[in-house]
Amino acid sequence: MTHPGVEMIRTFVADAGLGAGTLIERRDALDRSAASSEPPRGVRVRRAELGGRRAEWIHPDGGRDDAVVLYLHGGGYCIGSLDTHRDLAARLAVATGTTVVTLDYRLAPEHPFPAAVDDASAAYRELVEGGTPPGRIAVAGDSAGGGLTVATLVALRSVGLPLPAAAVCLSPWVDLTQTAPTFESLAGEDPMVTKEGLDEMADAYLAGADPRSELASPLFAESLGGLPPVHIEVGACELLLDDSRRLADRIRADGGSATVTVWPELVHVFQAFPGSMVPEADESVAAVGHFIADRLGPTD
Repeated sequence: MTHPGVEMIRTFVADAGLGAGTLIERRDALDRSAASSEPPRGVRVRRAELGGRRAEWIHPDGGRDDAVVLYLHGGGYCIGSLDTHRDLAARLAVATGTTVVTLDYRLAPEHPFPAAVDDASAAYRELVEGGTPPGRIAVAGDSAGGGLTVATLVALRSVGLPLPAAAVCLSPWVDLTQTAPTFESLAGEDPMVTKEGLDEMADAYLAGADPRSELASPLFAESLGGLPPVHIEVGACELLLDDSRRLADRIRADGGSATVTVWPELVHVFQAFPGSMVPEADESVAAVGHFIADRLGPTD
């Protein structure tokens, strides 16, 4: 039996025009769909710059101000914005009781690889240089933002910078070759993404770069050791299921800590939808909140 929320997601994707048109048209369609959403409750939103890019600081009412979650939105490195991910980031801020800052990193095809990694790394550096200890920072992201989370950790590690306390990946896209078995075994199950769509976005982002580069597809990094604890949440019916499982396996094989929660019947980044549509979305965000809060430690 199909999850009723997934059928609602399928209808939403079709009605919003998210599965048709050029990359720029899909970007505009996603932005239009976000424009009609209500402002998040329980948070205060402040716009500022971080790492030379626009950013939004989302402060939960009564939350701590001595720590921060750097959130990197999804969208295949080609779509997505502060607007499209404000609600999810706000729910994460409430769940962690911690400020979340979302980053408007540069998008392809206008700004191909490694622009997104450079922007995320610069944002992290500014947080640390501004006085937030690495042990009070977590990095999180969904889809391409989940892959970007891991790529950013690898990039920071390569230059010897201290790493954050934790990382969270929601349905991470960490292999831009699209060759995992679930691209065949789960074809047609996931209304959110298709192999063809991911191939197109990968081509636009890479612009001729090697898809197995560790900063494009961190699954292929020489080593994923030395990273902070990573928690992964993924749907059992999504094409990127194998990306999540293989990422966790690689981290553990290299001596790191990685946990994975696989949600039955659910699809790509189901957390982006309201609990009234997908009750498990609220459960997942709450679990992520506990994971991050535990690793950021008690308030000063």
